[in-house]
Formats: sequence, structure tokens, C-alpha cells
Amino acid sequence: MSLDTKKVGDKGEQIASEYLEKHGFEIIERNIRFGRMGEIDLIAKDGGVTVFVEVKTRKNLNYGEPEYAITKSKMNQIKKLANAYLYEKKISEIDCRFDVVTILYDENGKKKLNHIANAF
Repeated sequence: MSLDTKKVGDKGEQIASEYLEKHGFEIIERNIRFGRMGEIDLIAKDGGVTVFVEVKTRKNLNYGEPEYAITKSKMNQIKKLANAYLYEKKISEIDCRFDVVTILYDENGKKKLNHIANAF
């Protein structure tokens, strides 16, 4: 991953955090890594629900809409990471869901944000 790609991703996660907080979410954790298994971008609370949020940011459409980067394989990985997080924190019997926040910049640098609640 190039440094530029990392910067774009980090900026996207910051934008997503601010958006979610503005809409009543409480951000609990960011960038939770589980070794080689991967990373959970954001973990938030929406009322009594724990929300695992995947953030995808694109500078252009060269690789398609950001939503299409969330493949079945990626969904399964995020679910495994969420289970690992809950196990590690000894959390059980809670309501959870998986949201996706996508950010796409147009040629003028203007961003379009899409929040898909309960995406999978």
C-alpha cells in the first residue's frame, strides 16, 4: 500500500468518524488490528447497538465505486474480526450490526459520502 493510499484511507476514516458522531454515534475505537487477520476501521455505538464500520475511500472511479470493494470475502473477514474483538473484550449478548461508509471524491475534489446501515 502506498503512503498516498494510506493517507486517503486515514482521511476517509476521519471524515466517516465525524459524520457518524454528527449523527449521534459514539466512536468507541478506531483501527483495531488483529495481527494478520486484518483491521476493523471503526467501532461505534448507535444507541444500544455496537456497530462495526468498514470505511472505503476512493479518489476516483479507476477501481469502480467504493461499495464494490466490499466483497463477500471482505464481509466474512470483517465478521471474523468482530467476533475476535468481542471475544477479546469478553463481550457477549449484545446487539451488533455492520455498517459501511463510502467516500468518493470527484474530479473537483468534492466528496460524496454514503452511509449504508446494516450493510451485511
